[in-house]
Amino acid sequence: MRNSKIVLATGVAILGLTAIFGSLPADAKTKQPAAPRAFTAQEKAEGAKYHTEILKEFGGPMQSPQTAYVVRVGKNIAAQSGLGNSQDDFNVTLLNSSVNNAFALPGGYVYITRQLVALCNSEAEMAGVLGHEVGHTAARHSEKRQSNATFANILGIGGTILGSVLGDSAGWLGAVGAGLKQYAGPLAQVFSLKYSRTQEEEADDFGIRYLSKAGYDPSALSSMLNALALQASLDSRVAGLGDNAVPEWASTHPDPARRVVRAATRSKSYPASNVRNADAHFAAIDGMLYGDDPEQGVIEGQAFIHPQLKMRFTAPTGFGMQNGNEAVSINGNAGKAMFTAAAFDGNRDAYVSNAFKSVAGKNMTIPVRDIRRTTVNGIPAFYARSVVNTQQGQRAVSVYAYEWSPGTAFHFVTITAANARPFDGMFESMSRLNNAQAAEVKPRTLRVVTVGRTDTVVSLATRMAYPSLQTERFLALNGLTFNAALRPGQKVKIVTY
Repeated sequence: MRNSKIVLATGVAILGLTAIFGSLPADAKTKQPAAPRAFTAQEKAEGAKYHTEILKEFGGPMQSPQTAYVVRVGKNIAAQSGLGNSQDDFNVTLLNSSVNNAFALPGGYVYITRQLVALCNSEAEMAGVLGHEVGHTAARHSEKRQSNATFANILGIGGTILGSVLGDSAGWLGAVGAGLKQYAGPLAQVFSLKYSRTQEEEADDFGIRYLSKAGYDPSALSSMLNALALQASLDSRVAGLGDNAVPEWASTHPDPARRVVRAATRSKSYPASNVRNADAHFAAIDGMLYGDDPEQGVIEGQAFIHPQLKMRFTAPTGFGMQNGNEAVSINGNAGKAMFTAAAFDGNRDAYVSNAFKSVAGKNMTIPVRDIRRTTVNGIPAFYARSVVNTQQGQRAVSVYAYEWSPGTAFHFVTITAANARPFDGMFESMSRLNNAQAAEVKPRTLRVVTVGRTDTVVSLATRMAYPSLQTERFLALNGLTFNAALRPGQKVKIVTY
């Protein structure tokens, strides 16, 4: 939510590894991926067409000291693909998003979020992620899925921000869940796409190949995949989903442990190199914005706080939140919810009806009955609840709206079992912030520090600007396990205010 323009920035760590059109066979002798054909004029036009929409949905391009560094590394690794004639044939964008995400479009458009750049522990790891994305485009994977012929399949972005919140449309949400994705904008559908193991491994192979051609340590992709697995496990805990929950990138990118080992093995077929440029990477990212941008709203534990809109609400215990471009999503085993905004002319019936229509989509109608009025912490509010039949049984769909300012209302839309009401406390938690409360919300910053002689994992973790899971956050950020031993002089990352 960028002030009154109602734009929400994404906020949970998920790697979106992207594909564009078709697949090429590996060379029979070397077992390495064959050289791809260059992008066509049509593919370049498609990439340009969707570039603006991508920027809008992912927080826009990041204009920061890190931008030139990311663009340089990204263009260099992309050029190893042979999809263009030079580095200038590729458009690399650093996105202002707090999601661990990277993807690519046809025609040489490559994207990585600032959050994923921060997670990388070397230039080679970042190049490996981008090489994987370019590998998907080189393999033209989405051509294999064009039988579904939807906008999302043609565009071919895989990743999943909303997929983890809403689940697959064939799951228990049924048609209602599919309709709820509309709240995330025109590209929302693309994040429910999943790649096969073969496609992921093929993209890994391309990424490893590009790393070697660029002179990097080809095993860097393997260590990056391991770092992502650690971060995704932490994200599941932070979201209240427990240690055993399947992290989203793992569900869309099958068997992460197997891929880590496979990538390490495949890298050995290339000439050995120890070039990772870790010091250069740390120097580049030191001081960059980390996590949610306060201008777009922040998630603190179970609370969503927007200092510019002076708004706060609290999600139920055991539910995770994700801050998206057009909606905050709330996900738990007992239900799903979205929080978003819409124009409001004072007609409550029309507002609720439109909200239900957005949930139902084209093939389903949700009846609007008995719209009730109330006040929540001094804020005028109105709400309605309807029970609908789905293939998985009866589901309750609720719209709870707040008359926030002239011409604008905010609302939750929730889906639960017909007899469940897990979100009642969340509805009642909505409140306005005063100026002092809004001023307390500060951005977090990534800092690179040098391990001292007496420093330990625990002592450094206490410097992390979080109220909980400090050690786990420190380890995941640095790609370390609990039994890791730090050495004096080693550079590590921490997060401070």
